[in-house]
Amino acid sequence: MTPKTPGSTNDEPAEPADTASAQERRSPALIAAAVALPVALVVGVIVAAVLANSNPVKEPVALAPVPAPAATSPECAALLAALPNSLGDFTDAELAQPAPTATKAWQRDDGSDPIVLRCGLDRPDTFDSASVLQGIKVSSSAPDDEVQWFQVSGADQSIAASTWFVVDRGIYVAMTTPDGAGPTPIQTVTDVVAKTMPRKDIDPAPLPN
Repeated sequence: MTPKTPGSTNDEPAEPADTASAQERRSPALIAAAVALPVALVVGVIVAAVLANSNPVKEPVALAPVPAPAATSPECAALLAALPNSLGDFTDAELAQPAPTATKAWQRDDGSDPIVLRCGLDRPDTFDSASVLQGIKVSSSAPDDEVQWFQVSGADQSIAASTWFVVDRGIYVAMTTPDGAGPTPIQTVTDVVAKTMPRKDIDPAPLPN
């Protein structure tokens, strides 16, 4: 897949390499808890899920609150209602209460790192007119029908996950996927976004003077 600037087209996102040293620092007592961590200069989140120990258990996924001014919007309500109970081999995961509004998680049966979706977030600070976007084509539709995503990698923070922001719907949707999740989750969510949220002009921040 070839990177592009806002408005051009590509097919599938790349995934950052796993980081063993970061995994070793995770506490087994926090199995399957997804913690929202701020990334430098990014308004939004990379959700870091801790790794399971030798006897993994699928426990409720805990999410920290982050600014989400549009979480109660009709667009987020429509998206959340249409999301499937499974994304490939990730299935619906219980969220620890109180859970933030307009959030959903999926997890493998082994209790490992979850996929987390949040709707209604602020625009990421690092998303500007020079940002590289990736267009994911919508399944079973016109060849030019796609959803534009902006990636924030966790590699620099030693997090084995990436967060992908939908940037062409007027409402920002963030989907955090652990390394090795494969293309099915983001393709499935792309299809749901395309069906439930109307496309709008991309609105990146201007470049600094």
